[in-house]
Amino acid sequence: MIQNDMTSSLKARDDIAAATLRVSLIADLICPWCFLGKRRLNSALSAVQGPREIRWLPFQLNPGMPANGMSFEQYLSEKFGDPTKIQPGLDALTEAGRAENIHFRFDLLKRVPNTLNAHQLLQFAQQEGASTVGLAEDLLSDFFEEGLDIADRDVLVEAAGNRGLSRQPVLLALENDAARSALLEKETQIRRGGVSGVPNFLVNDRLLVIGAQPAEVLIDAFDRAMFGEESDQPVSSTFH
Repeated sequence: MIQNDMTSSLKARDDIAAATLRVSLIADLICPWCFLGKRRLNSALSAVQGPREIRWLPFQLNPGMPANGMSFEQYLSEKFGDPTKIQPGLDALTEAGRAENIHFRFDLLKRVPNTLNAHQLLQFAQQEGASTVGLAEDLLSDFFEEGLDIADRDVLVEAAGNRGLSRQPVLLALENDAARSALLEKETQIRRGGVSGVPNFLVNDRLLVIGAQPAEVLIDAFDRAMFGEESDQPVSSTFH
């Protein structure tokens, strides 16, 4: 009996060691809080021992955005109202970014792009086994730190190339209407699931962390999702 108990205990430890952390990041690439959340996810993942799988789920903050985007000033005015009241919020984001080694350059942003092309590139990268989260990080940096147009195909091709994806397959992927339809259907399913804002982090299909939470909150969610009691109920006010 003692030997059987020890065997069971050892097996349980092996099962825990082999457990895979799966995080689905629901985000958009023109969302500054998504950039903050992505950096905080990076910090949380550095504390994880064992295998992990990170995937990108598409969400457009502005699904009705014109294909050629709109000016930054017009975007802020339409989304937030009086432009004179916006600057304190941008200043607060800039300060929050510094804590995560993000150098927000809102002064460089001339246009806000439609992000459908970028999401389509990320889905292609995921299928090809490239570093999707790395590519997403690059695109967020391209937009918020460099002021680049991440709807522009040359910008996307260059970013993809830095992650090992060749130019011609990337261009073909961006022209793939079936892939675009599948992406839009996936986004529709996410919205039907109750998501209305980003970022969100779905951990092991059990817990949904809402917003750009500190790394400590994400680490706690990882532990609860992987090793906590089986439950479909929230474990704190952070989750639903």
